[in-house]
Amino acid sequence: MSKPQYVLAIDNGTTSTRAIVFDHAGSKCGTGQLETTQIFPKSGWVEHDPREIWTNTVKVIELALKEAGLDAADIAAVGITNQRETTVMWDKSTGIPVYNAIVWQDTRTQSIIDEVAEQGLSVPNVNRFKDKTGLPLATYFAASKIVWILNNVPGARERAETGELAFGTIDTWLLWNLTGGINGGKHITDVTNASRTLLMNLETLSWDEELLDAFQIPRELLPTIASSSEIYGTSVSPLLGVPVSGILGDQQAATFGQAAFESGEAKNTYGTGNFLIFNTGEEIVHSQNGLLTTVAYKLGDGQAHYALEGSIAVTGSLIQWLRDNLGIISSASEVETLALSVPDNGGAYFVPAFSGLFAPHWRPDARGAIVGLTRFVNKAHIARAALEAVAFQTREVLDATNADTGVALTEVRVDGGMIANELLMQFQADLLGVPVIRPVVAETTALGAAYAAGLAVGFWANTDELRGLWQEEKRWLPQIDDEERAKLLRVWNKAVEKSLNWIDEDSVQL
Repeated sequence: MSKPQYVLAIDNGTTSTRAIVFDHAGSKCGTGQLETTQIFPKSGWVEHDPREIWTNTVKVIELALKEAGLDAADIAAVGITNQRETTVMWDKSTGIPVYNAIVWQDTRTQSIIDEVAEQGLSVPNVNRFKDKTGLPLATYFAASKIVWILNNVPGARERAETGELAFGTIDTWLLWNLTGGINGGKHITDVTNASRTLLMNLETLSWDEELLDAFQIPRELLPTIASSSEIYGTSVSPLLGVPVSGILGDQQAATFGQAAFESGEAKNTYGTGNFLIFNTGEEIVHSQNGLLTTVAYKLGDGQAHYALEGSIAVTGSLIQWLRDNLGIISSASEVETLALSVPDNGGAYFVPAFSGLFAPHWRPDARGAIVGLTRFVNKAHIARAALEAVAFQTREVLDATNADTGVALTEVRVDGGMIANELLMQFQADLLGVPVIRPVVAETTALGAAYAAGLAVGFWANTDELRGLWQEEKRWLPQIDDEERAKLLRVWNKAVEKSLNWIDEDSVQL
């Protein structure tokens, strides 16, 4: 039998699940994709059905193999990448989730975060564990979501303490099912996903007793932490006998797919949210400017590489909001045409703080605001302001990265669904004042997971070989001067100020 010539990546994002088959050159050979149902039980609550995610995963693998004209025997390895902080808890004996997956955007757990920030302190401190975790206390991360399920699902805490339940981010849920589920499924996560829970110590790369105690989370609930590239187990279904050998959280996977392997290299992903990651190598760098410190990757027994991250909650999902909630476009692709029908934003600025503001502000009291409205402003101006909001928020986290590292980025590599939007990419280059570069393979998240899986089984030799596969497709150069750029940023900062301090005793916590 000939040696398998392909690697398959499973990419579970916030809005869909995809499977992509890549060949040795890193080119796509087959794709399957299905949307994920978005569940909004209450304002501020965002959920997914874990069983739908697994069912869709099986289907998209089959679709990708069919499009590529392949079967399981042609696949050398499987990699997984996933929406990181989204939290699943299930019964080990039945495989049935005890509650829907609580999505990273969900804000219902603010009271839990407030309690932990106040424990034993005279003044609440959301940064009390930042030296250990690299993260502020925020609803964004998995720990408070675990606590909510334990406290609100009848019997969940007792069953967790006796080892009957399992917690995982989506990578763990998929791996457990891929490798047999109730019949011996592997309960494992990787260091990149574990670093997004508020429960892992960045230095030891292990679950931390102080953190578990602060959140009152039983260790029995948690998966084993492994590297991002090793053989975790063998797929039982639907890829019988294929090793599952790569796991990376989606933003780390995109960084890996962009071949940003070393200190000083960076990428920016435009997805449901936006995520700028700056690789700091083997050094843990703690931000003084509102960024997160996270694990970038760890290959087998090698040293962990770390990164600074600017996480923005609402970018691509803002365009979905224009489509689904306001109805001013019927498909996401229409937003560029609509925005191009006007020469500028008409004085309107859109701060999409639907879940508060993430990096670099970390203001859960903020809420979405459209400011500068006059009778002149129409839906095209709103569409343009929405696209511009994506670029303005990215400029904020790039400024924070430059301040933390003392290294001014001279270019930004981009990926994700929104990079097809030429208007956005040009405005982004204008605001950043540096070239914005799009790669030939835009699906860098899935590609990064494939790379991690392939390295573990020898499909690719090393990161030097992977770096040689990266190719530029297009670049945008700045077209405005410093004075105009500074003016735009001043008005944006005024708009951000208007979104703050919305949640108080007179308003409902949404």
